[in-house]
Amino acid sequence: MAAVNLNTVRKVIEKRLLNELNSAPPIPVVFNNMPFDPTAKNSFVQCQINFGANEYITQETGTQNSITGLIILNIFTKDGVGSGANFIIGKRLRDLYNRVTVSGIIFDAVVGPEVLAQPPEGKFVTQLRITFETFETL
Repeated sequence: MAAVNLNTVRKVIEKRLLNELNSAPPIPVVFNNMPFDPTAKNSFVQCQINFGANEYITQETGTQNSITGLIILNIFTKDGVGSGANFIIGKRLRDLYNRVTVSGIIFDAVVGPEVLAQPPEGKFVTQLRITFETFETL
């Protein structure tokens, strides 16, 4: 078997997020290195996918590696109207990834939503963090 294609892992994560946030009520999503005007929307989610440390699991024939990563979801909603709308989006996202396995990607328990201390002007921001792991056999 060939090494895991990290773009395939990224696409699985992003597709799951897009499918959820395109349903009612739809919420825009912005990914890394993507143009976006945050002033045009009251609510949106920013998704960052980071791959982390990898680990040898076996070194014999049929070598297997563990590939880990972190998803950071920043939830932006209108400032000055309370946290309710933000936490509703947070619940949708927690339910999406919380301790599930999808296409061989194992998602851990979700951390957050935690309120960010210095949000951009006019926005209330919380953050969810989800670690994940997948395996490759070489």
